Amino acid sequence: MDANGKTLASLKRGQKGVISSVDATDPQVQRLMVLGLVEGAEVEHAGCALGGDPMEFRFFGCGISLRREQALSFSVSSHGSGV
Repeated sequence: MDANGKTLASLKRGQKGVISSVDATDPQVQRLMVLGLVEGAEVEHAGCALGGDPMEFRFFGCGISLRREQALSFSVSSHGSGV
């Protein structure tokens, strides 16, 4: 995890971050990496369902929904003033 402790799961709606590291031990996380969630990708938290799970993120002009458990596997660093 990043030194600042931020993950995709910790982003608030509208906040952006850049993926700084990935815990790829889970095969489902590896599948998400194939879709483009890799180090250096800029990601924005677009919203979430009631109860906070799943969470919707936008990256590369597309949207994807992740379970909170999966979002915890992606550490993010600050992007501008959004994080």
